Amino acid sequence: MLINKGAAVDEIVTIRTTAGEEIVGKLVEDNEKFLILNRPRALVSTAKGATLAPFIFTSDSETISFAKHAILVGPLATVKGAADLYTQTTTGIALAN
Repeated sequence: MLINKGAAVDEIVTIRTTAGEEIVGKLVEDNEKFLILNRPRALVSTAKGATLAPFIFTSDSETISFAKHAILVGPLATVKGAADLYTQTTTGIALAN
């Protein structure tokens, strides 16, 4: 049985909100009331398959606080393929497989 030891600051993590959204972002802080992510991206379905899109389009804030009571699961470590896509989406740096 694997035990989730939690996530570390600066790690790319995944959460699922109580609204059903799957969010990927770089963990800034995890405290009693909030989970703070830098450049959060939502998993969205497109005609070409799943991809990541900005979680909020109408704000230029790069750091978003998620209330703990609105998080159903997470923060969890993000699988390598999704973490690489997140890095490419947020920085423009394409990582080699």
